[in-house]
Amino acid sequence: MSKKILAFRFSAMGDVAMTVPVLKEVLKQNPDTEIVMVSRPFLKPFFENIPRLTFFGADLNGEHNGFKGLRNLYKSLQAQGPFLAVADIHSVLRTFILDAFFQTSGTKVVRIDKGRKGKKQLTRPKDKVMQPLRPMPERYADVFRKIGLTVELPHQLSPKVSDALNQAELELLGGKNNSWIGIAPFAQHKGKAWGEVKAVALAKLLQEKENAKVIFFGGPGEESKLLDKCVEQVPGSINLAGKIKLKEELDIIEHLDVMVSMDSANMHMASLRGTPTVSVWGATHHYAGFIGYGQDKANIVELSTQELPCRPCSVFGNKPCLREDYACLEEVTPEMVYQRVATVLNK
Repeated sequence: MSKKILAFRFSAMGDVAMTVPVLKEVLKQNPDTEIVMVSRPFLKPFFENIPRLTFFGADLNGEHNGFKGLRNLYKSLQAQGPFLAVADIHSVLRTFILDAFFQTSGTKVVRIDKGRKGKKQLTRPKDKVMQPLRPMPERYADVFRKIGLTVELPHQLSPKVSDALNQAELELLGGKNNSWIGIAPFAQHKGKAWGEVKAVALAKLLQEKENAKVIFFGGPGEESKLLDKCVEQVPGSINLAGKIKLKEELDIIEHLDVMVSMDSANMHMASLRGTPTVSVWGATHHYAGFIGYGQDKANIVELSTQELPCRPCSVFGNKPCLREDYACLEEVTPEMVYQRVATVLNK
C-alpha cells in the first residue's frame, strides 16, 4: 500500500518553485510514496509531469478564503486521503489552521523549521554572524525526513529536456541563431531589484559583445510597462513580461543559454529548467539559504561584506535601506554582471 503525503506551500512564487526538486527526489527515492501538493492554482505548471504527484489548487482569495474557506479546503483535501502525514513546508497562520484540522482527525503533522534565529543573527545591523545557514531545499527535505522518508538532495541543476518551442513561441522569438540571454531585473521588494536602467545597459553590452538575443522577464502591470520602455532602447530585444502564460515562460527559460536574475522567482524558475543563472544580490545574501537549487555560487554578483558591512540587512529585501542609498545594488555595475555572463557562455 502506498504512503500518501499531503504538502502545503502557498507562497512566495520562488519558494514554491524550490519545493519542486525536493518533491521529485522524495518520490524518486521512495517509490511507494505519493504526494498531494497544495498551492496557488496559477503555480500548477511547476508540478506537471511528476509521477505520483497530484496538484491541488487552493483558491485562497475565493472559496478557500478565511476560516470557513480553510475548513472547506480541509474537507476537500480529506477526501484525497487517507494521509500518512501532513508536510507543512510553509508554517504560516493558514497552514497552522489546516494542520490543526488534520491533527484533530488523527493525522501526523510535521512543520518546517525556518531557522529564524540564524537569519536574525545574519541580518542584524551589528555583530552579524556571517556563516551559511541551512539551504531552504534541505529544510523542506528535513520535513519529509521527520515523517520517516529517505531524502538525499544532489543539489544539481535539472537536465534540460530541450523540447522544441511551439509555433506561437517561435513566432514570438524567432529562430535561435545566437545566444539567448534572459534578464529579469525586478523583484518583489526594493532591496532586491536592480531596475530597468542597469538592465538596459547590460542588454546593450550583451548585444554588442556577444551578439546575443536579449529577452526581458518580469511581472504584469508596471514591470511590463517599464520593460516595454527597455525594448524601445534596445532594438531587437523582446519583453515577455505579462504577455505569456507561466507554462510558456518556463519553456522559453529552458532554451536560454543564461538567465540574469535578482534574488527572485526567475532564478528558481531557471533552476527548474536546468538553465544557469547569474544572480545579482543586494540587501539579501545567499547565506540565508535561498540561492536557486543547483545554481553555481560562482555566478553570484554582489558587493562583498568587506566592501559593504551592512550587507545583508534583510532576509527578503523588504526593509528600508539604513544608508538610504541602496549602495548594495547601485554599485553593482552592468560591466560586473556582463563579465560573469561571458564566463558562463564561454565555459
